[in-house]
Amino acid sequence: MEESVELAVKRAIEMMHDNLGEQLTVEDLARAAMFSKFHFTRIFQRATGVSPARFLSALRLQRAKHLLKSTSLNVADISLRVGYNSVGTFSSRFTRSVGMPPTTYRRLAGFATDIPIDRSGRLGQPSTARVRGRILPGSDVAPGLIFVGMFADRIPEGRPVRCAVLPEPGRFTFDEVPSGSWYLLAQSVTGDPQQSVWDASQPEQRVSVASYGPLTVRPDTDIEAELTLQPAGALDPPVLLALLDVRKLALSMTGQDGTGRDGTGREESGRTETAPTELRPQRRFAAAQNHRPAA
Repeated sequence: MEESVELAVKRAIEMMHDNLGEQLTVEDLARAAMFSKFHFTRIFQRATGVSPARFLSALRLQRAKHLLKSTSLNVADISLRVGYNSVGTFSSRFTRSVGMPPTTYRRLAGFATDIPIDRSGRLGQPSTARVRGRILPGSDVAPGLIFVGMFADRIPEGRPVRCAVLPEPGRFTFDEVPSGSWYLLAQSVTGDPQQSVWDASQPEQRVSVASYGPLTVRPDTDIEAELTLQPAGALDPPVLLALLDVRKLALSMTGQDGTGRDGTGREESGRTETAPTELRPQRRFAAAQNHRPAA
């Protein structure tokens, strides 16, 4: 990407951050980027993978997540601070993107108790499609636990169609993947396991991300993908889906045997489709530790 284009997009994103409570338009953002409205929309989509409006909406919800965890403001006040005139609209969009209502998110301190998959695409003919992949660390990355999921869009929001948690870079396999066009998205946060490590809004945390796609899945598809984690930058859309409490995930690792194996050396079919906090993360860890990336 040309440096001038990247700087222009970053100016627009900075304007978004500075004015999340205002009713920004594409024209406002294009002026900040110093491009025409139509050219700006094209270069922004190319640079970030999503439209300016989608990116702004994701930033609003990311700020709302931070305010719910770090303040005692009520939901109505938070909705106004992030640019929503209707608390009902805000709550609906938050629930759809994050996976739970704002009040539940606050009560659970920003963590999900599980990550259910989206089964709406599994009606009709069963799929035998498989997506296999390997996650590698970039040169400046020392990843912690890694969440990887398949989403319909470039922004990790709503229910994934498949997901898994890995204790370290390595291989994963998603079986019976529904047909469609999907993005593979991964995130890892390095930090104290006693912190809310999945909250990328915390400045002391080092967030790494990776993406692959879109990839087209048909009933008999077998796809191999490689994702390299890199430090998250200003052009990366925020992760909106509420993820699991790393403290509970870390505790679940202590239940493994010394080899990290689950007795079969691989996950059973469908076991990568949801990652609750207790039993199933152990199986994710066992499967992941059996497949280390090549040196």
